[in-house]
Amino acid sequence: MNPRHFISLLDVSSDELRALIHRAIALKNHRDVDYQPLKGQVMAMIFEKSSTRTRISFEAGMSHFGGSALFLSPRDTQLGRGEPLRDSAKVISSMVDCIMLRTDKHQTVTTFAEHSRVPVINGLTDQQHPCQLLADIHTFFELRGDIQGKTVAWIGDGNNMCHSYIHAAMILDFTLHIACPVGYEPAADIVAAAGARVEFFPDTVAAAQNADLVVTDVWASMGQEEEQKQREIAFKNYQVDAKVMAAAHPDALFMHCLPAHRGEEVSADVIDGPQSVVFQEAENRLHAQKALLEFLLCGK
Repeated sequence: MNPRHFISLLDVSSDELRALIHRAIALKNHRDVDYQPLKGQVMAMIFEKSSTRTRISFEAGMSHFGGSALFLSPRDTQLGRGEPLRDSAKVISSMVDCIMLRTDKHQTVTTFAEHSRVPVINGLTDQQHPCQLLADIHTFFELRGDIQGKTVAWIGDGNNMCHSYIHAAMILDFTLHIACPVGYEPAADIVAAAGARVEFFPDTVAAAQNADLVVTDVWASMGQEEEQKQREIAFKNYQVDAKVMAAAHPDALFMHCLPAHRGEEVSADVIDGPQSVVFQEAENRLHAQKALLEFLLCGK
């Protein structure tokens, strides 16, 4: 039997995603230290990109469930010396119970999954960031209930986070408003698959109009440092500030996957203001991923 992977939000159904979120909320509200469904199991965590929230949340989650996690960087393994991915996937998956990769290329994760005998989780790629979406959706459900029929405004780069928000809109049936500079739009094929659930707007205020949730991300992600100055120019009118939040519903939430640059993609008064739930969102990486691990490794 082939293992169940989590490479994209599209790897789960609408019912499964909602069940994962409700399970994450339950795990957060009550932690039973004697509940250790992953006792004796090991997760291999492969990092080509540095991380705070991804590493800590997965390590802590495995520990809470009685398992353990191994941190692997390319310079510490044969991955960094040119071993074929398929060979690494076969070897590593023969020794552990789950593999999480945070990597530059989406194809790295899909190749690992193709040759792995255990579940593979996408901890971040250049194309998608589904684990962060689990935390974001968890946070919205926790504070506002089901997101079906709601409006989410994405402001900024059409990046991996934007792609995963498009997938979330497809699965959970909400409308996604996108405002991004010309040349920085999300991938056309991902947008096309979402149909009418995705709408583009010429400016940030228009995109945020009547939104229930406003989300942004940094202007230059890891690996894009050389583009920093160019991006600062391109994105100068794409900051989430008080004017943008005022266009949204009065009880709209603000989210950001962190780390954030105050004064660039978001003003300090917004990220540190009453509508911001960025730290609750960050904590929920732990609970949502515990629910995911239970789902993949225990079949629950």
